Amino acid sequence: MQGKAMTFWIKPLSLAVLIPTMALASAQTYWPEDEALFLERYAEISNITGRGLETYSPLEPVVGAPMKSLPKAQKLTIDAAALDAAKSYAGERKSSVLIVWRKGKIEAEHYFNGYDATRPIISKSLAKPVTALLIGRAIKLGYIQSLDQPVADFITEWKGDAVREKMKIRHLLDMRTGFLMQGVPSGPQDILNRAYLHPRHDEIIIREYPLINEPGVRYDYSNATAELIAPLIERATGKRYSTFLSEALLKPIGAAGGSVWVNRPGGMAHSGCCLMLPAQSWLRMAVLLMNDGNWQGKALLPSGYVAGMRTATAENPHYGLGVWVAGRYVERRGFAHPSIAIGQVFHSEPYAAKDLYMFDGNSNQVVYIVPSQDLIVLRTGEGPPKTLEWDNAHLPNLIIRGIKRRPNEALPEPQLR
Repeated sequence: MQGKAMTFWIKPLSLAVLIPTMALASAQTYWPEDEALFLERYAEISNITGRGLETYSPLEPVVGAPMKSLPKAQKLTIDAAALDAAKSYAGERKSSVLIVWRKGKIEAEHYFNGYDATRPIISKSLAKPVTALLIGRAIKLGYIQSLDQPVADFITEWKGDAVREKMKIRHLLDMRTGFLMQGVPSGPQDILNRAYLHPRHDEIIIREYPLINEPGVRYDYSNATAELIAPLIERATGKRYSTFLSEALLKPIGAAGGSVWVNRPGGMAHSGCCLMLPAQSWLRMAVLLMNDGNWQGKALLPSGYVAGMRTATAENPHYGLGVWVAGRYVERRGFAHPSIAIGQVFHSEPYAAKDLYMFDGNSNQVVYIVPSQDLIVLRTGEGPPKTLEWDNAHLPNLIIRGIKRRPNEALPEPQLR
């Protein structure tokens, strides 16, 4: 049942706003079995540290293509010493996988801590760029008109809500929905936890999640924003999220499948996190972007779509559509609004190429894409030991500087200061 529109007062950081929003949790009733399962998950899984992710159930299979490795380089275009140094850096920092791809070939591929080419990666927020790829596929296939189509065309519960009707599909990808920002939840009844672990998490986001700014006016990182992609895709295509992911993306690029969290058997998939695929499946998605949305001569994404993904907004000059962009150099760049100095990732120096952009998720899981160098560097794993702070510029710069160049060949333009 759709909640009634009501007025809800909330003070987000220094901004106090009064915005009509849907009825909150106190007005919603869910089955006792659902509430009990939510509490079990809350006890097992951390919304902050990611503890207990391996224990989550149920998972839904995501069918992919038969597993086949991308080509391996017979002759290296990157100095072996740089590749060895990258391996050491990754290995010391609790990595599971390091892959370096250049000019269509894998030049280095290393697995650590019990991982191999077949073991799925626990993606965490690496799943967020996938949502941008799937929206692009849905536009290309005619299920969605454009990035500027109203979300309420599909989340029809929002019809008649004057503020939510302003939300566009692009706002789900560039994190400008106006939703309550991600933060440290205070307990099991905190909306951040319920929107993450509840067996009706999609209904909770649609009916209860607070809107604290008008859509399009402020960047605020939020898992709930990305989680809305799954119900939108299902309503737009008439297919389950896992099926559309399989048919529209994984199989066309030859990527192996895996599994994804669903909130209950036959329920809604999680699109903002919790997609498990082998490492080379993530690499293939990056190759698709490197090739401007084309795979083996076939255009899978609309013309100009990848350029749009790489274009930041005024509200966050380091975030595009599901991917992070270099922008201007800052020593520490966080996931929250640029004005909020929490959870920031260290950059010891500017990126060695200003056109670098990346998948960037929790635990310093990164897929760097550098078009000017025809280069992709993938690192997955856990966060490094506290004694070894992650430097988000180190790996790509190490590899870029290790590229074997012709005499007098110019280096790429570095990230702007």
